[in-house]
Amino acid sequence: MTPSSHSDADTGPEAKTPADPGSGTGPEAPADADADADAPADADARNRTRATRAHSFNTAAAQYAANRPSYPPALFDAIEELTGRSLTGAQVVDVGAGTGIASALLRARGAHVLAVEPGEGMTAEFRRTVPGIPIVRGDGNALPLLDARADFLTYAQSWHWTDPARSLPEAFRVLRPGGALALWWNTDALDVPWIAAQTRRIERYFGDEQASKRGTGSKEGVAGTRTERAFEGAAHIPDHAHRVVRWSRHVPVDTHLANITSHSIFLVLGEEGTEAFLAEERAHLLEAFPDGQVEEVYDVLVIVATRS
Repeated sequence: MTPSSHSDADTGPEAKTPADPGSGTGPEAPADADADADAPADADARNRTRATRAHSFNTAAAQYAANRPSYPPALFDAIEELTGRSLTGAQVVDVGAGTGIASALLRARGAHVLAVEPGEGMTAEFRRTVPGIPIVRGDGNALPLLDARADFLTYAQSWHWTDPARSLPEAFRVLRPGGALALWWNTDALDVPWIAAQTRRIERYFGDEQASKRGTGSKEGVAGTRTERAFEGAAHIPDHAHRVVRWSRHVPVDTHLANITSHSIFLVLGEEGTEAFLAEERAHLLEAFPDGQVEEVYDVLVIVATRS
């Protein structure tokens, strides 16, 4: 494992004054992708809804770190293949770093990683779980970094908390010529019957808002939906490529339940409503998995765009 080339201080030598940590890019949020897709039509109300859900992670950072899924090695292979660049030795800025799931994996690939995270709670958990990687408080819509300082900018399930009209120019400002912006999301594989059934239960519990949260049922659908919306609102849509990588993990029922209830839609629901859902959902899961071990199946969509 190659150590980070930056110091452990909160700001590296090329960092600027941090932006307001209360807005913009939030933590990794696989099941909250396109979180505002079904929010109120009024822009102010939509922004308030998105901000409330983004900030909810700070109160559940330890739960998030303990139960959220990671990413497979094939994802990072795909990033290197799509960009034609190696992560080994690269200067990588991981934006919306959350508790450090992606940052740690990028470091393990040999990258020199600087993390950017707006949330106080998530930043504290990051420092606890991945010591040695420097982290700055900042916002994906106004990155606290100098121009042309990164080979890669990565957004591990955090791009959807940004405004592409602002975050895309910011990303290309911070990237060096030839550098790559890489966005990715874990999405549930809805062609797996038990996952489709659980999704329908969650949709019934919350209503149509949850429909945007769980993928689209096939690898082609996931890719088509996300790539169409990734740069929505930006003045210029960059040339980009994508790939879908399927992977799975086996976890105890309790871990799976803690994973899904660490998503913002549950965090803002409150304890009473969440517990009511969990009581019913546990019974469904134990019927599907009598041994108490759940196989979670994910399609990771990765999108890359290169700065010319």
